[in-house]
Amino acid sequence: MRLPRPHRVDVLIAGMSLLGGILLWSLGLFMQRPETSPLPPWAALVPLVVICCQAVLRRTRPLTALAISCLALIGDLFTVGSLVTVIVFTDAVYSATVYGPDRFARHAPKVTGVLTVAVTGVLIAIFQEAESLLLGVVFGLITLAPATTGAIVRNHRQAAEAARLRAEQTALLAELDRTQAITAERSRMARELHDMVANHLSAIAIHSTAALSLDDPVTSRNALEVIRENSVAGLTEMRRLIGLLRSDSDDWEPAARPSLAGLESLLTQAGANGAASGLGFTLDTTVDGVPAEDGPGAISLPAPVEQAVYRIVQESLTNALKHAAPGQVAVSLDHRTGESLTTTVTSPYGARTGPRAPGSGAGLVGMRERVVLLGGEIDAGPEPAPGGGPGKVWRVRAVLPVHDDKEPDA
Repeated sequence: MRLPRPHRVDVLIAGMSLLGGILLWSLGLFMQRPETSPLPPWAALVPLVVICCQAVLRRTRPLTALAISCLALIGDLFTVGSLVTVIVFTDAVYSATVYGPDRFARHAPKVTGVLTVAVTGVLIAIFQEAESLLLGVVFGLITLAPATTGAIVRNHRQAAEAARLRAEQTALLAELDRTQAITAERSRMARELHDMVANHLSAIAIHSTAALSLDDPVTSRNALEVIRENSVAGLTEMRRLIGLLRSDSDDWEPAARPSLAGLESLLTQAGANGAASGLGFTLDTTVDGVPAEDGPGAISLPAPVEQAVYRIVQESLTNALKHAAPGQVAVSLDHRTGESLTTTVTSPYGARTGPRAPGSGAGLVGMRERVVLLGGEIDAGPEPAPGGGPGKVWRVRAVLPVHDDKEPDA
């Protein structure tokens, strides 16, 4: 197995330690007097060289380096000794704690602490002198101190790494939230723009086509009146939306929110726009199965629900103006108190001889998005005519869960 390449700092530490040890040895600076050592002074160079060479493994193989250092330190005890050998040994203990396995790092301070106490006790028992306590302190300085320091450094590094990872995750989540917020806001703006302007532009397209295709002054004048009315209304809506997008003031007052009370005027406008295409519009409102005399205004629901219903009806009427065959377009609201509000819009489905306006399908997408956001259901498509009549109808049916602001009295 190929050994990993040693870190250049470790190579520098090994080289500097060896040069320093050789310098001290050449100056005759030993840990003990030569006459008390059983080996000649040059023997101290052997453990010095061994322990300095292991320093290149202090990061890549910390436990192996520590084992080699222990053997070198034991061998150094039988020579005149070198201060550099002891210092490099303390670095080996420190490195093993910092770069070694987690289990070793957790137990190193405990084991070295127990060894320090045991060695101090043995020395006192053998020599029975106060100086033995100092030897125990020295042993603790070269074992317990570096192990404890290494454990502290390792814990700080792990805490810093965990904090860095948390910061990266937080930044990533913030970026995801920002992206989702931008996407949601763009979708909301697209829905609002489509709902506010598409109806007017569809009417303009249909009536301008009728005015161009029919050589009738009365028809052309009526078409131009409808075109002017829808142009002014569409321009007003566009200016309001542009003002909303450009405004950075909290005091800006938006237009009134669409509500169920405005459905009657919406159908009146649709009737004027669809007269040239042979379309008629009806509105039916029931509350708990009973017809509501006051129409949609009799239903009071949370603002998001009323706005969604208004936009669904508006888009359905716009699609009817674009594509429906001549006939009746029926809008019905069925409110079940405290349960749901079912909105159904049916229009004649089939070939159309009059003018048509192109469609993009964005309206159906916007309706589905609104319904899904409120936890409701929606389906749209052709169906057989109700009551077994001839032909087919295009039906849009949306069911929105509601919780009334006012519960009925018991």
